[in-house]
Amino acid sequence: MKKNDKRLFALSIAAAMLFVMPTGASAMHIMEGYLPMGHAIAWGALCLPFLAMGFISIKKTVSQHRKALLILAMAGAYAFVLSALKIPSVTGSSSHPTGTGLGAILFGPAAMSIIGIIVLLFQALLLAHGGLTTLGANTFSMAIAGPFLSYGVYRLCRKCGVNKSVSVFLATCLGDLFTYCVTSVQLGLAHPSAEGGIMASITTFMGIFAVTQIPLAIVEGLLSVVVILALESYASGELSELAYSNY
Repeated sequence: MKKNDKRLFALSIAAAMLFVMPTGASAMHIMEGYLPMGHAIAWGALCLPFLAMGFISIKKTVSQHRKALLILAMAGAYAFVLSALKIPSVTGSSSHPTGTGLGAILFGPAAMSIIGIIVLLFQALLLAHGGLTTLGANTFSMAIAGPFLSYGVYRLCRKCGVNKSVSVFLATCLGDLFTYCVTSVQLGLAHPSAEGGIMASITTFMGIFAVTQIPLAIVEGLLSVVVILALESYASGELSELAYSNY
């Protein structure tokens, strides 16, 4: 392992150790059994084309840039650790950072669909966070919707001449918030309010989530900037091979 690779590996381990903390069994997006089976299947089916795109994207990146594999693994570890931190928010769910916006900026949003579903699967199996029946819904919100928005915001900011650090902050912060907007929609569709129906339920979920999620999104944005700056210092060669360096 080269010197830079050792530094990058140490950086990823240090980040994991810094943010790991005990979490309860209800942590993650939507817990097992909380969605009707029809909804669970529909969200899973909606993820399939994005997962296919993600597989192709990662295969292409790894085949062309072998050095990027370590950063890809770090992006997965980063998402795993951040999304394992939770603040109880509402019955059937919780608030926590997502960690997927950073990977979307580095590798593109499609790649994060694969990384995200692996993260969610391991959390469901090993930590009892989320669930297998809700894997599709959680993947769509955290590993597809959020990363695509983060990537779009980052590209737009850079085209408008916004500072790179500010662009990273806005992209990851807004991507985190959008993840929970999608989660609120998923919960609202599954459990419409007796008075007001689906829209009233979605509005209620968004309002409850906002109390804890807005501060967490800001923290995730700041942390993502710190990680990017660290990568630029210790893994500039690896970053230069990614699309990130072109913006």
